[in-house]
Amino acid sequence: MIVRMIQGFLMALADSVPGVSGGTVAFILGFYEKFIGSLNDLLATSKEKRKEAVVFLIQLGIGWVVGMILAMLFITAIFERNIYEISSVFIGFIIFAIPVIIKQEKDCLKNKYINLIFTLLGGIVVVAITYFSGSSLFPNGVDLSFGKFSPATGALIFVAGLIAISAMVLPGISGSTMLMIFGLYVPITMAIKDVLHLKLEYVPALILFGLGIICGALSIVKLVKKVMERFRSQTVYCVLGLMIGSIYSICMGPTTLDVPEPALGIKEFKVLFFLLGGVIIFALEAMKKQTEKKVAKSE
Repeated sequence: MIVRMIQGFLMALADSVPGVSGGTVAFILGFYEKFIGSLNDLLATSKEKRKEAVVFLIQLGIGWVVGMILAMLFITAIFERNIYEISSVFIGFIIFAIPVIIKQEKDCLKNKYINLIFTLLGGIVVVAITYFSGSSLFPNGVDLSFGKFSPATGALIFVAGLIAISAMVLPGISGSTMLMIFGLYVPITMAIKDVLHLKLEYVPALILFGLGIICGALSIVKLVKKVMERFRSQTVYCVLGLMIGSIYSICMGPTTLDVPEPALGIKEFKVLFFLLGGVIIFALEAMKKQTEKKVAKSE
């Protein structure tokens, strides 16, 4: 249970920052298929499957909620003050994770190098999404307090939630970046912060956003599960491309702050924090192997 909570916590930290995806964290740590399968099994006819899925998602969800609350209340301020250090950590996280994934998936990758075209396509998709994230639908912001936004904006909040969660589920595509394209990243994060401070006038907007998330999650997981089963090699190659493309998203992250900073370049790059990202990957990989050994012994 502790391991699941830590995994959920790390997913939340990734989801809260533009450029990084919680799905990427799940894929790196090797529980992506379990995560997708559990979401899918919520609607399964088997009572045992539903029960197992609920237990897994509750454990993961506790860590995710704790991580997201901390991110909204405290960590976002740290990100803004230390954006280059945090960005360097995430780049290290991805760079060191890629060989781990290749090793894990070597059976479906070996001798299928024609599928490298999907790696290229995956990278292009993330770079394009990041590039266009500067053109928001609300360049001057939007007030999400009750009675201050129109029905059309309410519908857009719902659609944004649907698309954002779909992106968060997919490794490499950041849901936060998708919210930025809609111009809702800052308004949504501020609304969450205000509700945590008991300013309840933002609750209706967050309910609409939450309904979009639920609909998006239930619709995307079935598609992802089928694709993983039928086209595993192409999917893994594509995921690698999405991850490589997300490095560009992370480098551009500083430009998305409330007070924009220059994009991460050689001068801003922090080598020690980059290596810290690698240390985190190896520590999590060791934790994963230890957990698998314990599960194997118990069986």
